[in-house]
Amino acid sequence: MPKRTPPARSSLRLVQAEAEIYDLMRQPETTADRVKRLQLEARALAVEQVEALEAALMQAAALAREISEGGDAYPVGAREIAGRLASDLPSKSETLKAIVGRSL
Repeated sequence: MPKRTPPARSSLRLVQAEAEIYDLMRQPETTADRVKRLQLEARALAVEQVEALEAALMQAAALAREISEGGDAYPVGAREIAGRLASDLPSKSETLKAIVGRSL
């Protein structure tokens, strides 16, 4: 019976799709260029996080609206607070959206 040899291990490896490919013809990045690039990335991440907060506030407002209109199943104080949140959170979300829009 012929002897089985284990499959050869490949020297290739998978790289994430977002991985940056270094351009060998490009000059090395200066410190100032790197600072600018990192600041742009930080701003983009900050905008993404604020947008996530906006979405969370709108979800919380919808949930608060459900509770405020839930009737006797919810305690009176909880319904009142939920009603205030339901009316307040959308305006806070819009304010955040306007602030982000001005900073772009």
